[in-house]
Amino acid sequence: MMKNRRSLPQGSGDYGYELPYKLARDQLAKIRDIEGQCRKSGAHYVGPSEIVIDYLNQPYHISLPDIRIWLENSELEVPLKDRILILHYFIGAKGTPATGQLITYRQLPGGVAYFSAFAQRAIKPFVSHFGKRPELLTEMAAKLGGYEAHRGDASVTINGFKHVPITWVLWKGDEELAASGSVLFDSGISDYLSTEDVTVLSETIIWKLVKNIPSA
Repeated sequence: MMKNRRSLPQGSGDYGYELPYKLARDQLAKIRDIEGQCRKSGAHYVGPSEIVIDYLNQPYHISLPDIRIWLENSELEVPLKDRILILHYFIGAKGTPATGQLITYRQLPGGVAYFSAFAQRAIKPFVSHFGKRPELLTEMAAKLGGYEAHRGDASVTINGFKHVPITWVLWKGDEELAASGSVLFDSGISDYLSTEDVTVLSETIIWKLVKNIPSA
C-alpha cells in the first residue's frame, strides 16, 4: 500500500503536479484503516468521512472518500503542491517516534545527489534574506509555530507536520566571511517524507518565512 508513493516533481508552480496528486489520491483511497493511519501521522480522526492534519501550524481538512482538502476557516484554494505534501505525509507516515538526532540533507537517502538543487532552492534564499537580518528569523518563524533552536548565531525549529521538525541555522557574516546557513532534520524524517518531498517542504517553508518579512 505504501511502497508506490511518489515524490513531488522538482519544479515550480502547478505544472507537472497533476499526476502526482492523482496518484496520491488513489493511494489514500486504498487505505483501509484511516483511523490507524491518523495515529501514525498524528492527524485528528474526526470520523470515517473526515480527518484533520496540521501543516505548518494550520489545520487542513481532508474529506473522504472524495478526498477534498481545504484550510480551516478559509475559502482560498489550497495550492496543489501543498495538497500533495499533505497526502504524501499522511500516506507515508510510519508512526516512528522522533530520534532527537539531527542530520543534514546530504545524509538523507539520495541527499548527496540532490544537495545542489536543495541548496539552491532552500539554503540560498534562507541566507540571502536572513543573513544580514538574523534577528528577524525567530519573529518570522513564530508565525509558522516555530521556536528558537539555540544553534549558530540564530536558529529556529519549524514543524512542517507533527512528526517533521526542521531546524534552520544561520551564521552571521563579517568583513571576511559571508553569512552561511544550514538546514537540519530529525534522522527519522524519511519515515514520513521522501527526500524530494523534503526539498519541496523546505522550499515552501523558506518562502513563507520570506513573505512574512516586513518591508524595510
